[in-house]
Amino acid sequence: MREFLYDTLGLSTVLQIKIFLTVVVLPILWLIRIVVLRIVWKRTSDVNIRYMWQKGSTYFTVVLSLIAISVIWFEVFGSLATFFGLVSAGLAIALKDIVANVAGWLFIISRRPFTLGDRIEIGTFRGDVVDIRIFMFTLLEIGNWVDADQSTGRLIHVPNGMVLQTPLVNFTGAFKFIWEEIPVLITFESNWKKAKQLLKTIVERHTLDVVDEARKWLVESAKRYLIRYKTLTPTVYTKVVESGVLLTLRYLVEPRRRRGIAEKIWEDILNTFEQHPDIDFAYPTIRYFDHTREGKALDEKEGNEKGSSLTS
Repeated sequence: MREFLYDTLGLSTVLQIKIFLTVVVLPILWLIRIVVLRIVWKRTSDVNIRYMWQKGSTYFTVVLSLIAISVIWFEVFGSLATFFGLVSAGLAIALKDIVANVAGWLFIISRRPFTLGDRIEIGTFRGDVVDIRIFMFTLLEIGNWVDADQSTGRLIHVPNGMVLQTPLVNFTGAFKFIWEEIPVLITFESNWKKAKQLLKTIVERHTLDVVDEARKWLVESAKRYLIRYKTLTPTVYTKVVESGVLLTLRYLVEPRRRRGIAEKIWEDILNTFEQHPDIDFAYPTIRYFDHTREGKALDEKEGNEKGSSLTS
């Protein structure tokens, strides 16, 4: 067979061996990957575990294949090192962005600033991480033209290099909960003390159940980050503004439940305030008043003129 290939195609014995080894080794490596994945599929039905094994085995097999091809086709280690040195220098200059994306991917899998399923914000993009690849990661977008933090249905493919250049916000990384605030503005004439107590009762009714779980997460987060909260219970803050008394509800909530919890709290507030005539919402109004009717005497300069003034 060697003589036939040499006479017909002009392939030397050494070249024939290299081709044979390449044809045999590469299918064996990928066959091993398939066998490993089938074992994993039988042992677990967890989607995240299956995904990580599929991605990890692909990258591992590709690296092994490149190493095998290099060993087969290069005679000595010195020539191999020289080759890779030249290739690396060329890539660093000509493929700067691609190299940055690979470096970003290595940073993501080693430092784990986020993982699959995390809700993050990077640059102007926000969404849930649904895929991580060697050159980019993919977000299921939230927000944008959609009110609140709900999905738009669009996929955003973000280059991995951005994690090395742009600040990244993780909503669900170390600490599972975020602080949310709802401002409620009532008039100066309202019974603000009663309103504050009612609001505190309402916010505790809808969010107090997450406090115990939040304490557990805080203990775990403290192992990696210096996160300190003196209190995790919901509260209501008071502030006087131009249009009335501002009562701000502050509470912990899971990022993906922000809109639903806020809706329940607002509906409860509306139903509760409806039962208390001495509490009114404040909003921009226009008031017309007459100096004479309201008991304000006209000064001498005004004489007998009667008019009205407009204030807001």
